[in-house]
Amino acid sequence: MPATLIDSAIFQGIFSSDEMRHVWSDENRTQKYLDIEAALAKVQGRLGLIPQEAADEIISHCRLDQIDMAKLRQQTERIGYPILGVVSQLNSLCRDKLGEYCHWGATTQDITDTATVLQIREGLAIVDRELTAISAAMARHAKTHRDTPMIGRSNLQQAIPVTFGYKMAGLLSAIERHRERLAQLRERVLVGEFAGAAGTLASLQQGAMETQGQLCAELGLKQPVIAWHTIRDNIAEVGAFLGLVGGTLGKLSMDVKLMMQTEVGEVYEPFAHGRGSSSTMPQKRNPISSCYIHAAISVVRQLSAALMDAMVADHERSTGPWEIEWIVLPEAFCLMAGALKQSRFVLEGLEVDAQAMRRNIDLTHGLVMSEAVMMGLGPFIGREYAHDLVYDICREAVKQQRPLLDLLAEHPEIKRHLDRAALAKLCDPANYLGQSGAMVDRVLATLS
Repeated sequence: MPATLIDSAIFQGIFSSDEMRHVWSDENRTQKYLDIEAALAKVQGRLGLIPQEAADEIISHCRLDQIDMAKLRQQTERIGYPILGVVSQLNSLCRDKLGEYCHWGATTQDITDTATVLQIREGLAIVDRELTAISAAMARHAKTHRDTPMIGRSNLQQAIPVTFGYKMAGLLSAIERHRERLAQLRERVLVGEFAGAAGTLASLQQGAMETQGQLCAELGLKQPVIAWHTIRDNIAEVGAFLGLVGGTLGKLSMDVKLMMQTEVGEVYEPFAHGRGSSSTMPQKRNPISSCYIHAAISVVRQLSAALMDAMVADHERSTGPWEIEWIVLPEAFCLMAGALKQSRFVLEGLEVDAQAMRRNIDLTHGLVMSEAVMMGLGPFIGREYAHDLVYDICREAVKQQRPLLDLLAEHPEIKRHLDRAALAKLCDPANYLGQSGAMVDRVLATLS
């Protein structure tokens, strides 16, 4: 009986993905516990810390199909943690009491934290793959529309011309920084935990550090330099990273929503029959994916803050903050998977209307070129005076509802310095795109 949108039979494909939901599922989490217990037994058998016969017997039962999940739920509700329930079931499955060597020298949090890191590794791989696809789609738009003029906007007002490629390249630069952050944080986050009750590994009088190192190696994780039971900056960094990615996806969705407005009509989400339609207004084409992106990333940001709260842990093993991570990490990753999936869908099928972009530039009959005119007049009459003069002419153009070029060409002071042909060049949006093309090229050149 699912109660959240992530697990809803109706909404799960919108707000998450099956692949990410599997990563954080009970089944995968429990299998990770078993993988760690098997790796621990293997290492300790090899080191002679437990009998090899016991190691082999334990490993043979570290399979999810041998765990009674209903019983594990009951055990977890009684004990408060699932690890002891898993270990208890493994013990009972092993012959001749060989299962007593299971979990040798470990503590509950060692297994839980290491399993979480393994899940994070799988989750980040999905995020990385989606970011790579989003980067490629943005790069295509940036390259295709490198020189496609559109109006830049400031405070929701028309400002000066930019290009659609420039807009895409700006977002692309952020996505590439996120990919760089992801590569960097893997080194800090993909670290195992095996430290015992208070982090000192006092439970193993021999082979303690060897066990820790070889266990991490078996699992493909780095060995910690010291226990991190209550030092949680690594987990919080993952949350901060997801929040940053969400911010960029939210920026994308915001711009798409605004550009899809009827009065603007510059881009559209991919078309599918019936998608985005209204129950009462047949003409509607709503920005559905962008709405879902906005909702998902807004929650992810709050979850990122919760992971910061989880850093404030007491002493060597905490009372409560740790469990915040259990609640937050699955939600954050699952919602981020949904936002990434929707963003990729939007970008890979985005409809771009270059004619509408040009039409919107021309809405003001040249007023958006006032800065270009001011800068063109500056060398002749001074920048500040040119600003005030052009400002007054702009107001008059609005009042008379005439093109700015006509009023400029008629003005006696301006005519002394620039003829109509020169003014027409200043009023051409294609001549006032600045270094947008060069900036697009620089961003594209950074792609691997």
